[in-house]
Amino acid sequence: MTPDEDADPREVIQDLGWGRLVFGQTFDDPGELGDALRAEASGRRDIGMYLDAPHVFVALNPQDFFIDPSFTYRLDLTVPLAYRPEDLPGVSVRRVESMADCAAINEIYLQCRMVPADVDLMWHNSQSEQHMIYLVAVDDATGAVVGTVTGIDHAQLFDDPDNGSSLWCLAVSPTLCRPGAGGLLVRSLVEEFIARGRAQMDLSVLHDNAGAIALYERMGFERVPELGVKRKNAINERLFAPAQPEEDLAQLNPYARIIADEAILRGIAVKVLDAQAGYLQLTHGGTTVTTRESLSELTNAVAMSRCDDKRIARKVVSEAGIVVPEGITATFGDDDHRFLARVGSVVVKPARGEQGAGITVGVTRHDDLDRALELANKHCPDVLIEERCEGEDLRVVVINGKVIAAAVRRPPEIIGSGKHTVAQLIEAQSRRRASATQGESTIPMDSVTKDTVADAGWAMDDVLPANEHLVVRRTANLHTGGTIVDVTDDLNPTLAKVAVDAADAIGIPVTGIDLIVPSVREDKYVFIEANERPGLANHEPRPTAQAFVDLLFPRTAATPWAWHPDPVEPPQ
Repeated sequence: MTPDEDADPREVIQDLGWGRLVFGQTFDDPGELGDALRAEASGRRDIGMYLDAPHVFVALNPQDFFIDPSFTYRLDLTVPLAYRPEDLPGVSVRRVESMADCAAINEIYLQCRMVPADVDLMWHNSQSEQHMIYLVAVDDATGAVVGTVTGIDHAQLFDDPDNGSSLWCLAVSPTLCRPGAGGLLVRSLVEEFIARGRAQMDLSVLHDNAGAIALYERMGFERVPELGVKRKNAINERLFAPAQPEEDLAQLNPYARIIADEAILRGIAVKVLDAQAGYLQLTHGGTTVTTRESLSELTNAVAMSRCDDKRIARKVVSEAGIVVPEGITATFGDDDHRFLARVGSVVVKPARGEQGAGITVGVTRHDDLDRALELANKHCPDVLIEERCEGEDLRVVVINGKVIAAAVRRPPEIIGSGKHTVAQLIEAQSRRRASATQGESTIPMDSVTKDTVADAGWAMDDVLPANEHLVVRRTANLHTGGTIVDVTDDLNPTLAKVAVDAADAIGIPVTGIDLIVPSVREDKYVFIEANERPGLANHEPRPTAQAFVDLLFPRTAATPWAWHPDPVEPPQ
């Protein structure tokens, strides 16, 4: 509790690091409540809850506050749970134990596009405040924190006459392959408050968060007429004053929406030209720029054509001294089979195309080569056959000559529960990926998925044993269910320089450079391709959208922030 020293001791304000909870029922004077909310720090999201007549409060202060478009749900803790989420094999829930746990919680907030928290404050709250409960879900195999929830004991905090409690900040890592972690965290917090003898637990959920609402209602939560109040600030702007009809922005995919949101925050006018295709018109002062996601008028036709044809991209960067895997253009004849026999394992892909369409990885048999060539040929008449290089799939985002983000992309994987079939687990993981990416990432139930499962020795209707890991596609493309792990801070400077040099050789201001590397900490690599329209939203919380808008409208840029490697010459 952090009220001002001179304030009424009943005026209860709890700082959670990402913002403060202002308990309206502890304020007798609405003016004092308004002053408390106006004291919100920059970059934070304070919430006023349990106000008496919140609609009147907002109507009298329309310039400062708005009603949060969220529902409040309440669970009666004096009756048995209507639905009790089961334990999750391989995942455990425990209290926060270290500053590292708090840092991991913050990372999940950022991955889920939530306002980040003050790590020191979270650690202090968890250790010093009995009314604060921080729980984390942990992967038993790796020890990694994969989910979190925060609870507040109202009875301990301010002798709540309703003997209540509340849940805040439920978040699960979008890369988690196991469904059910959110339900397990909620159940764990419920059990904690039941053990403390609390009578009820409240939570606030955004009105359109259908997945979370469905879980809460299954567990027996019921909507109650409590409304939250928030301050009109830049973070909350999309909730109370969209720059144009919300239906236009809502139709944008995440890759265009992240750019629109960044532009709106800077006062740049945004016009949606084609929501389906991601086209925007951005205007500031006397400058107007048309974009398609991260592709803009600043990328010229020559650079686009080099990225569009993977054979040309290979040639251009190779001439700049960048290592590429051995490869040939398919002849659909004996030369293709001789190449496979010589290198042993190949990747077959359309020379032109995107989003992983038509690519087959790890072809070692001649009959499989013919089938892979036929698949690639359906997407493009020209087909590239490359030697397969073992390692991790690294994407490096380069904007205006600087490395802004780097991430390892991993193919979709399921983890057995001992109860569900392979097909059921794939469907559940596909739903999770779709939810985490606003429908951009799903795992196709096609022949590639079925063949990958069969090659691993499983059938789609087999029950996968508990904690058994199964990769269900060989490619790490995000559009086919792959996941992404940020490695920007671990990137070897040589790899960073290679990415910048590749972008320079192609002559492109915004690109995603794809490398295969044994490790992101080492300097060995092979260049795979360059993407002229990288998905910037995939790399949050790295400031990719900020860097892109800086490039388009440099006068709106804040102080320099981008990470740029010191020049390091590759080893000879």
